[in-house]
Amino acid sequence: MVSKNTICLWFDGAALDAARFYAETFPDSAVGAVHRAPGDYPAGKEGDVLTVEFTVIGIPCLGLNGGSGIKHSEAFSFQVATDDQAETDRLWNAIVGNGGQENACGWCRDKWGLSWQITPRVLTAAFVDPDRVAAKRAFDAMMTMHKIDIAAIEAAWRG
Repeated sequence: MVSKNTICLWFDGAALDAARFYAETFPDSAVGAVHRAPGDYPAGKEGDVLTVEFTVIGIPCLGLNGGSGIKHSEAFSFQVATDDQAETDRLWNAIVGNGGQENACGWCRDKWGLSWQITPRVLTAAFVDPDRVAAKRAFDAMMTMHKIDIAAIEAAWRG
């Protein structure tokens, strides 16, 4: 069954490589059908990979090899909730270590330009704490980080 809503992600010829990386890195992720162009198009030739169906953590996606004209931005990102520091480290290091780039506050960008928020659940819990002073302490600690350090967030949250 085809999903009624699929996220379409634009790539410059690397949709299959990206889909394979996501499937190897994230749980509940897989590469599905690979569709080849039936004719020449501005970004490729007949027979080139045109689209790739894949899922990322259960979210249906379509990778489109549309060429170099459109770039990813932080206006779209995948936010991945992590349960512990080991999971946070594994996902962060997989993205950054595979040609990606660190950004602030738990954000990073993969080598294809797609943004990811690797967000420990404890960070989200701290932000919604009714004790707004404690929430601000956790928020202020996060503002100094690239990859989130759960122990530091918990210490700040507790005060």
